[in-house]
Amino acid sequence: MTSKNTDFDVVMIGHFAKDRLVVDGHGEIASGGAVYYGSIALRRLGVRVAVVTRLHPDDFPLLDELKQEGVQVFATPAPETSGIENIYDSSDMERRICKPIGFAGPFRPEDIPDLSARIYVVASIIAGEVDLPLLKSLARRGPVAIDIQGFVRVREDGDPSTGSGQALVFRQWPEMEEGLAHVTYLKVDRAEAELLTGLTDMIAAAHRLAEYGPREIVLTQSSGVTVWADGKIYQASFTPRSLDGRTGRGDTCFATYLGRRLTASPEEATRLAAAVTTLKQEQPGPWRGSLADVEALLAGTRPS
Repeated sequence: MTSKNTDFDVVMIGHFAKDRLVVDGHGEIASGGAVYYGSIALRRLGVRVAVVTRLHPDDFPLLDELKQEGVQVFATPAPETSGIENIYDSSDMERRICKPIGFAGPFRPEDIPDLSARIYVVASIIAGEVDLPLLKSLARRGPVAIDIQGFVRVREDGDPSTGSGQALVFRQWPEMEEGLAHVTYLKVDRAEAELLTGLTDMIAAAHRLAEYGPREIVLTQSSGVTVWADGKIYQASFTPRSLDGRTGRGDTCFATYLGRRLTASPEEATRLAAAVTTLKQEQPGPWRGSLADVEALLAGTRPS
C-alpha cells in the first residue's frame, strides 16, 4: 500500500469487476467496472490517476492492464471478485438486464492509502462498496465525486420457488440527503434521476439533486450528456456510428468530464466528455484513443 508517487489528479475508489457480457445469447468474460473504464480513459487524456480496489487474489493479474496504461493500483485481497452479467439484445443495445455474479465486499478505512488528489472519485458499481462514514472521510481529504449507481444499485435475492438467483435492482438511497451534502460532483443516468427525484424532465431533476449540495451534476442518457454547474446547463450529444462498446458508457463520460474539468470550464468539459464517449461506444473495452481523435470529431474532420 505504498508508492513512490502519492500525489495524483484523480484517485478512484471502486471494485474492479470481472463481468460477463451477453449479446443475443452469446457470452464472454470481460474486465469491467467504473475504475477500469474510467482510469484508462483518464490516462489517455494525460491525467495522473490511481485506483484503489478490492478483488480476489487470483484475479490480481487482471490489474496489469491498468498498470500498463500508467495507472497506479492499490489492491486489497477480497473473498471474491465483483462482477455483473449484462444481457443485451443486439436490436436494442440501450436496454440491458443486469445480474450480480460476485461482490468483493465493502471498503474498510484501512483499505484506502494516504494519497493526495485533486478529486476523489467513488466509482463503485454496487451498493455496499462505500458506506456513509467512508464517504465523509474522503470528503475531509478533498472534493469528492460519486456515481450514484454505487448507492442505489442493490443486490437482492431472487425467488427460490422459481429458481431465480440474485438480481440488481434500483432502490432509494436512504442516506441520500446526508450523503450528497458531502459530494462536489454527482453522476446519475436518466433512470436514476427519475428514481431519486420523481421527475422525468432531466433539467428539472438536475436542479432538484443540486439542492442536496453537489456543485455539479453530470446526467447521462442514450442521446448525450447534460451538466448542471453553478446554476447553468450545458449539453452535448453522443453521435456514435455503432454501439458495439455500449458497456462502460457512463463510466467513461463521468471520468473524462472530471479529468477535463481539472483544467477547463464545465462547458468545455461537457463537450470533451461527449466526444470521448461517442468514440468509446464504437469499440468494446475502455477508450484507448488520443486527444487528436477527439479534436477531429469536435472539429468535424473525422475520417469517414
